[in-house]
Amino acid sequence: MTLTLVHARYQLLETIRIPIALIGSAFFPAASMLFFVVPFAGDDPVAATFATASMVTFSVMVSSLFTYGVGVADDRSQPWDGYMRTLAAGAAPRFAGRILAGMAMTLVSLVPVVVIGALFTAATVTAAGFLLALGTVFVGALPFTLMGLAIGYALPLKAALVVCQVIFFPLAFGGGLMSSPDQAPGFIQTIAPYLPTRGAVELMWAAVGDYPLHPKSLILLAVWTVAAGAVAVWAYRRDEGRRFR
Repeated sequence: MTLTLVHARYQLLETIRIPIALIGSAFFPAASMLFFVVPFAGDDPVAATFATASMVTFSVMVSSLFTYGVGVADDRSQPWDGYMRTLAAGAAPRFAGRILAGMAMTLVSLVPVVVIGALFTAATVTAAGFLLALGTVFVGALPFTLMGLAIGYALPLKAALVVCQVIFFPLAFGGGLMSSPDQAPGFIQTIAPYLPTRGAVELMWAAVGDYPLHPKSLILLAVWTVAAGAVAVWAYRRDEGRRFR
């Protein structure tokens, strides 16, 4: 546990030294709140609450993809990473430390979205709903964390950056994060249940308001999580094997 915390502290210090990485993760969801949610749904308590929950999910996805996808790929390109892999502590403390640091940065990236929702919209949530939503953040982050790790271990830095940039908007729009619950265009409603963003945002909507969960979205969320985890393990083992041939 001590080694895990040491690695988490190291990862946090590395991020703090280049704060633009955190600013970038928080920018898109916060900008979407200001330009779309506040003017168009800010006065409706129900719509504003669901929209804020959508932007929280958006922020979790963006932060997870870039923190792990680009962050891992960048670490792999450094000689220091090769040295760290030779240490007796093994991979588990480094891996767990990275997860802890990434979740901490994800929570920080949510602050602008929550503040904007609280100050500039009519969004409301009970104390129990807020705590439930906080727990949902960790559940919803899991598939995107694993997707980020898969990208980071499978691709070099430049390719990982491009892939993260290319996939996050289709995942957001296709999953219905940019529209009210069950009011998205027809083709979005058709494809949304098959994307991990839909299951994650439905969990968030259910946490903060009266929204019925759809089994298909949750089943596909679980499928995405397992598949992303399998690819992440494969990519890590492949990268490990290449380093020590």
